[in-house]
Amino acid sequence: MLPFPDRRTAGRLLAEKLKGFSSQRAVVLGLPRGGVAVGHEVAALLDVPLDVIVTRKIGYPPSPELGVGAIAEGGLGPVFDDDLLYRLSLTPADLARVVAAEEEELARRVRVYRAGRPPPVVAGRCVIVVDDGLATGVTARAALRSLRAAGADYLVLAVPVAPLAAAETMRDEADEVVIIATPRRFSSVGEWYLSFAQLTDADVIALLTS
Repeated sequence: MLPFPDRRTAGRLLAEKLKGFSSQRAVVLGLPRGGVAVGHEVAALLDVPLDVIVTRKIGYPPSPELGVGAIAEGGLGPVFDDDLLYRLSLTPADLARVVAAEEEELARRVRVYRAGRPPPVVAGRCVIVVDDGLATGVTARAALRSLRAAGADYLVLAVPVAPLAAAETMRDEADEVVIIATPRRFSSVGEWYLSFAQLTDADVIALLTS
């Protein structure tokens, strides 16, 4: 099963595990950018609507790829990985500039991806949150908390691959967690895909409108 050939294949495999959620009350929300590509396949095979929940990772300044927190649209503010902050001797105040920059980028992406459309209505619905994988899980956590605050009735987190520790922490945030594989040795999401090209805003828009 691993590595996945690409996000499209991973999405189809994930959809097989989500067949029970095909209903008029369900909606798939992909995390940009890769989660929208996986979510596109899930939504198509379940025959439910697809939209986006815009999030931004808050990176560790010396190594921005390391996510120490995240923000999601909805205005709840940043969510931090407290254990990681402790290990790095950081406080939320130390990351104020990073958070401000990511809030600007999040607002820009909301404008670009939605083009004036309102956010999806999630109150009272089953919301399937999809990403192409979890690393620390903090971005998914921010998305799930935002959707919970918006009144989602039942939250499902669905990803093709994640480290077991991150997968377990998500069970405190979602009503159900669906993951295809939890390999023991995990360095990055991309290592579990043969093709893991970076997607653009144009790619996301094309997926959302196709």
